Amino acid sequence: MAGGKSSRMKQDKALLPFGKYNSLAQYQCERLSAYFDNIYISAKSNKFDFDIDVIEDKYNNSSPLIALISIFESLNIEEVFILSVDAPFISRQTIEKLYKEAEDKNSVIVAQSNNGVEPLCGIYRRSILDNAKKFLNEDNHRLQALLKSVDTQKVSINANEFMNLNHPFEYEEAKSQLD
Repeated sequence: MAGGKSSRMKQDKALLPFGKYNSLAQYQCERLSAYFDNIYISAKSNKFDFDIDVIEDKYNNSSPLIALISIFESLNIEEVFILSVDAPFISRQTIEKLYKEAEDKNSVIVAQSNNGVEPLCGIYRRSILDNAKKFLNEDNHRLQALLKSVDTQKVSINANEFMNLNHPFEYEEAKSQLD
C-alpha cells in the first residue's frame, strides 16, 4: 500500500530513495518479489518510475480501507497479503509466520507487536469486502473498526520490525540501518 498522504513526511514517502533503489516503493516490490508470485502497488495513481502493476483506488478519499476495497474489486483473488510501503523491515520469517499460523475460519490475520495491532501487515480475505463497503458507506475508514467487525486473528511478531517511516528522522534512521 502506497497511497497515503505522507503528511508528516512532507513529501511522498513511497517515492523517497531507499538503499540502491530509486524509491521505497521499488525497494519493497523488489524485496517482496522473492516471496510472492504477484506483486501490486495500491495507490491513488501510477506515480512510479519502474515496471509494476498498480491498483488505483476506485474512490476519492485516501485510506487503507479504500485500498482494500479497490484491491478486491480489481483482482479475482480470495486473499491478499498487505504491507505498507513504509514498513521496510518486515522479514520473510514474519510473513511466513502469518501464513503458517493463519486459521481458515478467520477473515483477517494480522501482526501484533508490543506496539499493538499492525493492520497494514497481514492477510486479508475477500470475506471482508461487504463489511468494508459498509464502513465506507458510513464514512468510517478506520481499519481497527473493520478488524473488530470480522473474525480477526492476531499473530505475535517482534516489534523491532515495525519501524514505520512517518517522519524525516525515521526515514534517515531506516536508511542508516541499510548500510
